[in-house]
Amino acid sequence: MSYINQTVNVQAFYFLNCLGNLRTFPKQIEYNNQNFTFSDGLQYLVKKGQQVIQIFEMTDGEKTYRLRREDNCWTLVGTK
Repeated sequence: MSYINQTVNVQAFYFLNCLGNLRTFPKQIEYNNQNFTFSDGLQYLVKKGQQVIQIFEMTDGEKTYRLRREDNCWTLVGTK
């Protein structure tokens, strides 16, 4: 994995209904003045005390992007 750890802007979201629970996923991010659009992904929840951190493994069909959402702040952790 190539580590980046930079704040990104999420430009669009998509939603999935998983067993009656509506889940939100990032659809497009802006990083380094470029837009990256995702076609699929996974979401992990990590509980840290009372705080919940969301980790997303998203793909654009060529690369995988790991994103972290913490306190409504989005970070591009890295790519592979």
